[in-house]
Amino acid sequence: MSISKGKSTTKKPQTSRYTKVKAKLEASLFAKNKILVDTKNVDVDGNTYNTVDLFSGCGGLSKGFEDAGFRSILGVEIDPDAAATYDANFKDAKVWSNDIHDLTDEEALRMIDGQEVHVLAGGFPCQGFSVAGERDPEDQRNQLFKQMVRFTKLFNPMFVVGENVPGIVTMDDGRFMDEIFHSFNDIGYTITARVLESADFGVAQYRPRTIFIANRFGVANPYPIELLSPENHITIEQAIDDLKNAPRDASTNHEWTAHRKSTIERIKKVAPGHSLYDTYADAFKRQYRGRPSMTVKENHGGTHIHHELDRCISAREMARLQSFPDDFFFQGTMKRAMFQLGNAVPPLLARHVALALRPTLAELMDDN
Repeated sequence: MSISKGKSTTKKPQTSRYTKVKAKLEASLFAKNKILVDTKNVDVDGNTYNTVDLFSGCGGLSKGFEDAGFRSILGVEIDPDAAATYDANFKDAKVWSNDIHDLTDEEALRMIDGQEVHVLAGGFPCQGFSVAGERDPEDQRNQLFKQMVRFTKLFNPMFVVGENVPGIVTMDDGRFMDEIFHSFNDIGYTITARVLESADFGVAQYRPRTIFIANRFGVANPYPIELLSPENHITIEQAIDDLKNAPRDASTNHEWTAHRKSTIERIKKVAPGHSLYDTYADAFKRQYRGRPSMTVKENHGGTHIHHELDRCISAREMARLQSFPDDFFFQGTMKRAMFQLGNAVPPLLARHVALALRPTLAELMDDN
C-alpha cells in the first residue's frame, strides 16, 4: 500500500456520485409501476406483518422493518458473527446460520412453522456490483439474487424487497438488471427499482442504495418520498460528537483501531476528503464537518478518519452513522463488528421503505 504524504488542502465534497445513474433508472422501464408515499403520514396501525430476511447480515433491514411495526420470523446469514448479532437482537426470529444453498425448502418451511410471510426481504451480496470492488460480471455472488427468486416461489410473499448498490444498474450494460426483472416477472411478480439516498431519510451518511420492490398482485409498488433536502441532512457531528471524549468500551462497541504514533502523526496531516493512503481512493478518508459522513465501509479495521480527532471512527460511531440504536450490540471482535456494519443496510432507510408498504398491504389484506 502506498502511504499518502499528507494533504493540507480540503477537497471539494461530493454530495452524490450517482445522480446520472438515478436519473437513468427513473426514466427507464425499471422504475415504472410505482407510487410514492409520504411516510410522515403513515401510522403503524394494529396490523403486524411477518418478514423473512435473506442475506440478513447483522439485521439492518430487519431492524428498520421492526421499527415500522413488522415482525421478523427468520433470518438467513452465512457469516457466523453477523448471524450471532442477528440472533441476539431479534428474539422472535429463528436464524439459519449456514450457506443459503444448504437451506432446503422443507427446512425453511419448518422454520417459519406455518406462519404467513408478508414480506420477503434481502440485501443480496453486492461485491460483484460495487464500485468499491472489482465489478466482476463473472463473480458467482452476482447470482445469489436467484435465491431471492427461489424463496419467493416457496413463501409466496405479498411483497419482495431487495437491496443492492447503485452499481448494479449499469453493471455489464444492464444485463443483470434485465435478468433480475425477467426472473421475477416469470413467477408473476411486478418489480420496480429506484435509487434512494439514505441521507434523504435522516441517516447521517451518504449511502445511496438500489431498492427493488415486487408484488404478486399487479399493483403499483410503493416507495417512500424523500424527507430531507441536502441542506437539512443530518451531519456527522449531530450523530457522533457526544462520543468523541468517551473512553474505549467494548461493552458498547465503542472501540477503534489502535494506531501507532507514526500513524497518528500521518493522520494529523490528512485534510477532509483525502485518504491516509494514496492507493485507497475510497477509504481511510478524513470526514467533513457540517455534512453527513461518506459511505461507511470496513477496510480491515481501518475505517474512515474522524472529522475532528486523529483516529479512525469506532464501531459504535459507525453504528450511529448507519442509524443503529445504541442498544443494538454487535457480536464478535471490533474488526468483525466493523465488517458487519460496513455491509449493513441503514435501519432508518429500511424503516421508511417498510412504512411505504403499509398502506398497500392493509388494502390488499382487506381485499383478500
